[in-house]
Amino acid sequence: MTELAPFLPGFIAAYAILLVGASSPGPSVAMLIGVATSQGRAPAMMATLGIATGSLTINLLTMLGVGLILSQAAWAMSLLRIIGAAYLLYLAYGAFRKALNPPALQPVETRRRSGIRHFVTGYLLQVTNPKAIAFWLAIASVGAVEGAGLGIVALFVAGAFAISFSCHAAWALALSLAPVRRAYGAGRRWIEAGLGTFFVFAAYKLATDRI
Repeated sequence: MTELAPFLPGFIAAYAILLVGASSPGPSVAMLIGVATSQGRAPAMMATLGIATGSLTINLLTMLGVGLILSQAAWAMSLLRIIGAAYLLYLAYGAFRKALNPPALQPVETRRRSGIRHFVTGYLLQVTNPKAIAFWLAIASVGAVEGAGLGIVALFVAGAFAISFSCHAAWALALSLAPVRRAYGAGRRWIEAGLGTFFVFAAYKLATDRI
């Protein structure tokens, strides 16, 4: 526990950004709603597992890439923080724009396929999503596991996977119900406004704090 303590502030900051980002509706959420409403919850959960595994892949690759950059140039962390903060501000802009004019969240039509194909579809959707990659770069810029041992890194990765899976599974299960979709649509302005406010706050903290 004493080995983990110095990294807890970074864990909390990175997980907070991931929690809000994974909870934000996007292409993966639309796909999950389509699978859940047309084919049931079990296929949707397989697609959710694929999305979370895709997030795990991006997480590992970004940490390896960021670690390599930092080993070559100490000033790279400051630059990475600025880039991460800028991207969070971009997300805030998008959230505020949706709050003013909320777009309809329509399920993406999906064909019937086996569980493994749903997994692969979710995985490929996530690892080829430029926004997901940029988002993980923003999270990596927090430096949550900078200088950590293998055990701490493994713990961070496992926690990030659990958050990604849980958030997407919650979307798939909840929004497969028509009453929940209607309630979400009615309150989406306030939800998007709240997301925008959080992203502005996270960008400010990332740009000004030293984790």
